[in-house]
Amino acid sequence: MIPGYIWLTKLILSHLITDFILQPSSWMEERNRKHFASRKLYWHALVTAVLACIFIGWQYWLVALTILITHFLIDGWKSYRPQRIRYFIIDQILHLVVIVGCWMVLFQNWNLLGELRRRLSSDEHGWIILAAFVFVTTPAGIMIGQLTGQWSKKIDDPEETLANAGKWIGIAEGVIVLIFVLLNQYSVIGLVIAAKSILRFSEKDRPEVKTDYILIGTLLSIGIAILTGLFVKRLT
Repeated sequence: MIPGYIWLTKLILSHLITDFILQPSSWMEERNRKHFASRKLYWHALVTAVLACIFIGWQYWLVALTILITHFLIDGWKSYRPQRIRYFIIDQILHLVVIVGCWMVLFQNWNLLGELRRRLSSDEHGWIILAAFVFVTTPAGIMIGQLTGQWSKKIDDPEETLANAGKWIGIAEGVIVLIFVLLNQYSVIGLVIAAKSILRFSEKDRPEVKTDYILIGTLLSIGIAILTGLFVKRLT
């Protein structure tokens, strides 16, 4: 087993609990208003460090202190940023970098980086699968947009639709279908199609042109994901 694996798991668990469960929305709202002047920001950083110390043991107080300082600075920086998904992802990546960095320094797991790089460079199957997942996201979405462009021009963009919702639905749909194909769970794909059909076509007063457009896009998305999965299985 990797040295300190349980220790690392406990530290990640403490982060998930304090950042998503023990942090009230009122704390985040005050932090976004007052930034580094918010007392709730200080309380959140302190709770994060204390719980981490409880989970990994008080003998690792220096790690808890590091988490206290970095968590405070990272969340303070994020409070100045717009409420967008990109900054949320950057925020979580920075927290995980600190946690993993403490783990690697403490348990001297530097050789894991070389081993990981060696495996990534030699695992051709992994690269093929990664390329397939990247393809069924944005590239496939752009391809479908080009194929259905003649119909999309006939549809007005109503105010009640969420911006880019269809794009993210298509990405999630392609990824899910590709996973099921690679796992040989073809029957589950039928359930995905049925569930989406119920959700998307249950609304009343939907224009017929828009219904046909959604159906075409769905079939193209699922078909591309299935063909991509079959092609990957053939190669690997």
